[in-house]
Amino acid sequence: MLREGTLEEISDGRFYELNDMAKLGCNDCAGCSACCRGMGNSILLDPWDIRELKNALNMTFEQLLESYIELNVVEGIILPNIRMINNQCPFLNKEGRCSIHKFRPGVCRLFPLGRYYDNNSFKYILQVNECKKNNRTKVKIEKWLDIKDIKTYEKFVLRWHYYIKEKSLLIKESKDENLTRQINLEILNSFFVNDEIENLIN
Repeated sequence: MLREGTLEEISDGRFYELNDMAKLGCNDCAGCSACCRGMGNSILLDPWDIRELKNALNMTFEQLLESYIELNVVEGIILPNIRMINNQCPFLNKEGRCSIHKFRPGVCRLFPLGRYYDNNSFKYILQVNECKKNNRTKVKIEKWLDIKDIKTYEKFVLRWHYYIKEKSLLIKESKDENLTRQINLEILNSFFVNDEIENLIN
């Protein structure tokens, strides 16, 4: 999700890469679940996230829509997000822990990091006003993300970002309702219903 404000306002001013260390460690959150509550529709899901959820939960996209996710319009594009139930993530268990931690969405893995896109690439940034934990310890970015095939994932993230940005701009400039509907149906069916994300990876 795009953030408002300057880089200096929302981050520590540094750019990070996978091998860099950043102050992310928080003693396994020590029971805190603040970032899993009151998030509205901000936990956006990309096709990689949806594929992980479908495989892990043995559910179709349509079944996920019935239980855990919802659709919202983001800059003209219809995208899924986690549906808050009683103002908290539906995957938060009674102990205040994530019940899908092994296959949690990319936004959750990233937090409190963010991504800064520029010149057809991106770097990681540490958002300073997000996590309320103090005295965090340094953790390697790659370890924090905990993604098996991180290079493939990063390639996907980059291509997905610019693909959605391109489609969003096309919708904005055309102001054609039929084209908007066509683009959104194509995105939903191809990438979320049918998992056709190989072209974004290869």
